[in-house]
Amino acid sequence: MADLTDAGVAQRLAAGDLEALAEIYARYGDLAFSVALSIVGDPARAEDVVQESFLRLWRNAGRFDPGRGSVRAWLTTIARRQALETHRGRAGQERRELDLDQAAALAGARDPWCEVSVSMARATVREALSSLPLEQRRVIELAYFGGLTCREIAEITRAPLGTVKGRMRLGMEKLHACLEGRRFELDA
Repeated sequence: MADLTDAGVAQRLAAGDLEALAEIYARYGDLAFSVALSIVGDPARAEDVVQESFLRLWRNAGRFDPGRGSVRAWLTTIARRQALETHRGRAGQERRELDLDQAAALAGARDPWCEVSVSMARATVREALSSLPLEQRRVIELAYFGGLTCREIAEITRAPLGTVKGRMRLGMEKLHACLEGRRFELDA
């Protein structure tokens, strides 16, 4: 099944083949999890979102149209929508009234020095990233901020997998050298 294209796997999924569902999970489960986690912010809830997303994928497999987009994009859209629904529902459940003393205590609990420290650390990392050559910066951003695997990055950038891995390694080494000796306290 690993030698089939995504469209081929989607056809088998529409025919009710559970192996096709397992193959899509193997290819894009981590991506769906990273999308969900970026929205809901909790690994356990993100796992629930991924499970529900794959159930939706299974139930609606016959609706997939390769002319409208890739399986990857379709699953990412399903996961994003499910995560947003979960997040909105959770936020509504968590709303409750607080008395003024509790609200004032919660508002004062934020440490401004910690926020400044986090802001400075982010700026330092952004500056270090911007100092990398474009190819190295791009693969690191796609991996860490886009949640993509090296194989997916290779497909997107049309570069050999070994080249992508090499760029990732060199970029991470340069980041390490640039940030070495700096102390970050990111407890926030």
